[in-house]
Amino acid sequence: MNFFREEKKTAFEAKEAAQWIAFGPVIFQSARVLRNSGILKVIEESGKKGIHLAQIVEKVNLPHYGVRVLLESGLSMGLVLVDDNIYTLGKTGYFILHDPLTIVNMDFVQDVCYKGLFTLDESIRTGTPVGLKELGEWKTIYEGLSQLPEHIQKSWFNFDHFFSDDAFPLVLPLVYKNGTKKLLDVGGNTGKWAIASARYKSDIQVTIMDLPGQLNVAKEKINNLGLQDRISFSAVNILDEDVKFPAGYDAVWMSQFLDCFSEKEIVSILKRCHEALDNNGHVFIMEPFWDRQKFEVAAFCLQQTSLYFTAIANGNSQMYSARVFIECVQEAGFEIEEQINGIGLSQTLLKCKKVR
Repeated sequence: MNFFREEKKTAFEAKEAAQWIAFGPVIFQSARVLRNSGILKVIEESGKKGIHLAQIVEKVNLPHYGVRVLLESGLSMGLVLVDDNIYTLGKTGYFILHDPLTIVNMDFVQDVCYKGLFTLDESIRTGTPVGLKELGEWKTIYEGLSQLPEHIQKSWFNFDHFFSDDAFPLVLPLVYKNGTKKLLDVGGNTGKWAIASARYKSDIQVTIMDLPGQLNVAKEKINNLGLQDRISFSAVNILDEDVKFPAGYDAVWMSQFLDCFSEKEIVSILKRCHEALDNNGHVFIMEPFWDRQKFEVAAFCLQQTSLYFTAIANGNSQMYSARVFIECVQEAGFEIEEQINGIGLSQTLLKCKKVR
């Protein structure tokens, strides 16, 4: 759906939106501190009768001045409402406190993205993730995922999994409906898809192909679940074009994986899938395309996430539009046999077959 074809704001609304953008970093940090300090929770617990500023100060044990300036910032965001110095929680404040999507996005932006985005202009100019230095000395974030501090790692994985976990139960029957028994899970990360597959049917065998650091996490989890006889591992750097994909699989699965690569790299990976599969094999790709979203806010979230890839992850990938992505699929020698949009929160499933 194209939400961006025509102007929808009046001149006054556009200028107002511009001020929200100008103060974007300020209101983000204000909202985060209002949440994390307990101020919003204290106000929520006061119910409809509300709570006086002095009582909030006492309950959260913070300086009166600090609480006051935070609350006054929160008023303009709709997080709180005030009447004669009595504060109640606004609807937006409720979502900041309780909405899982908002919590995941806010933690990801703060812990993974915030400092690194300060050098976004350099990343745009150089095509490299300049902001990654705020987290560690790696070429891409994927090399360092297993080495990130625990709270940053948690925010990264919570964000990554949030957008796929609700889709897995919906796509399992679609992937395995035509007798697929042996599947190569490329970029399988911590093993969530492989585990879901092994639990879905007892005769399914999955091989996870990923970087060694990610596979170590997956191995521990899979061994603890007793699934090591059903799930195997292949530790490789998939960006190495000399790495051939193993043959003998009914299908290749990639979930929120190819958005981690440039268009050229996507084509390279898919061409190696093409070489490994026989003419009856399929590649299943699950991705959240911003131009396949039902709601404009979903497209917004995906479009902004692209800049995480630019500044921090690798410098050259993004959350793609379906138009751009499908061109890569076709260039690699596949055609889309089936396309299912609107799966779970934001996903599209592409079932691809060889055409040459």
